[in-house]
Amino acid sequence: MVVDMKDYSKISEAKMAPTLADLESVLSTVFEQCGIDDAVTLDNAVKDRGDGSIYVVSARHAARLVDPLLGLLSQALERREHSRLNGSPAIRLRASVHVGPLEPPAHRGDAVNDACRLVESVAVRRAMDAAVDNDLLLAAAVSDPVFDRSVLAARTKRLKLRDFHPATALVNGKPGFSERCWLHVPGLVPAVLAPYLSADSESSSAGSPSPQGQDRTDDGPVREKPVVPAGGQRAKAKGKARIVQVGGDYNRGRGEA
Repeated sequence: MVVDMKDYSKISEAKMAPTLADLESVLSTVFEQCGIDDAVTLDNAVKDRGDGSIYVVSARHAARLVDPLLGLLSQALERREHSRLNGSPAIRLRASVHVGPLEPPAHRGDAVNDACRLVESVAVRRAMDAAVDNDLLLAAAVSDPVFDRSVLAARTKRLKLRDFHPATALVNGKPGFSERCWLHVPGLVPAVLAPYLSADSESSSAGSPSPQGQDRTDDGPVREKPVVPAGGQRAKAKGKARIVQVGGDYNRGRGEA
């Protein structure tokens, strides 16, 4: 599992370490809640991500990393958001879950590289855009092998096929990487993600898009503002690889709140 904090570089230097400490505490708690007690934090063993972490666990935990971990992580981030001081930065995460062989003791291998590329992919960044637009804090990509072994194998109790949006993970500057993945934003129906994912392909096929009605993000090229489908229902829970469960009620878009 790889997690990466959005806009970490924009946090003031004095608040970087405390914010990362908060993230590590959140993740440690969530791993414990999921019954995963053998997580290895890679630190510099593979790559110093700076704004996130790489976690390695036994492949037997693959389904748990999807469900319940993603839901619990979303809930933990939301609790922190509701209780943080005004001067404390928000934590918004992109996450990826992948499976594959690694070489101990440093846990090097293609599986780690691919997990890092998934979390850096344009698809996950667009899912993060959708999350931010709807006041949510987590966007995740589950690789095809993990999805097959967890969701499609009916090893996840809460999350089903309907909770994920299929996508192709591409990374700017890495033309050789193209992997199918499954996007999940806890608290958001997959249909809301579609306009975010299609904006780039439409722009590239149509040539240079008009600046009107578009935004440029720090994470990628100009994208069109998506049109959120009508008729939705917003539902929120009240209330250191870490709401109460929202269940079947999801946000369909900020405009439906």
